[in-house]
Amino acid sequence: MATLRFEIVDVFTDRPFTGNPLAVVFGAEELAGAQMQALTREFNLSETVFVLPPTPGTGATYRARIFTPERELPFAGHPSVGAAATVVRRGLAPAGTVVQECGAGLLPIAAGAGHATLTGGEPTLGPELDPVPLLTTVGLKEEDLAGPVPRMAGCGLEWPYLLVNPDAVARAAGDSAAARATGLEHILVFAWSPTTRTAHARAFCPGLGVPEDPGTGSAALGLGVYLVGTGLLPGHGTSSYTVHQGAEIHRPSVLEATVAASGGTATGATVAGNVVPVAAGEITVPPFVG
Repeated sequence: MATLRFEIVDVFTDRPFTGNPLAVVFGAEELAGAQMQALTREFNLSETVFVLPPTPGTGATYRARIFTPERELPFAGHPSVGAAATVVRRGLAPAGTVVQECGAGLLPIAAGAGHATLTGGEPTLGPELDPVPLLTTVGLKEEDLAGPVPRMAGCGLEWPYLLVNPDAVARAAGDSAAARATGLEHILVFAWSPTTRTAHARAFCPGLGVPEDPGTGSAALGLGVYLVGTGLLPGHGTSSYTVHQGAEIHRPSVLEATVAASGGTATGATVAGNVVPVAAGEITVPPFVG
């Protein structure tokens, strides 16, 4: 029976069994998307990334297809960081800048064997959002709201950002029924410390089959766009900030990020983190269902 090689790595941490676990699968270029989805459900992690040969002529180092237990994503942060570091550690590319081809385009990633820095796609900032449905989705009340109103933002994958008081972060809890009623696939709830430029964040992803994600690179990238757009970070130059996430579900993660801005608008963002290998093996190829 045919098998594929895989690794499990923990992303956004320097210690095994913390951070955000990721399955990295190799040699799946002959598989259909439905087979990749079946493998992702078998791993049952927040995301699985399939490292594939790049499309000829793109100049990419490799092509990545990224799946949650529910569906394929055009882009996600922790699979991109984890895949790049794993590719380098396995000797499939030299340390330095690798180029990942994915649904969000060609993304440069500065990668070593145990660390990677991802440059996100083009920043986008959406209109202001009604906070009430967002608060309902995470079990909070209007008095928990802090600072600027929620907005959508992203660098390849948009998120709604809900800024709350520090004590409210630990009390937040994803409500799948409320999320279905509002059509909300995912949300980042966070408290912000302007003195240390640190966010305490939680990511709930009911529409993606992930009740809570312990370390979310795409959300950390978009957070910088939101912070610039709402005046919580400078509207010019490059600012650094840190996201602490995952402690409430016993998977503490640390995401180091930067956002560049000009004229009050974010022009680019990066997110970086450590990657620790924890397991490797083979998995059976699922049958093709046409």
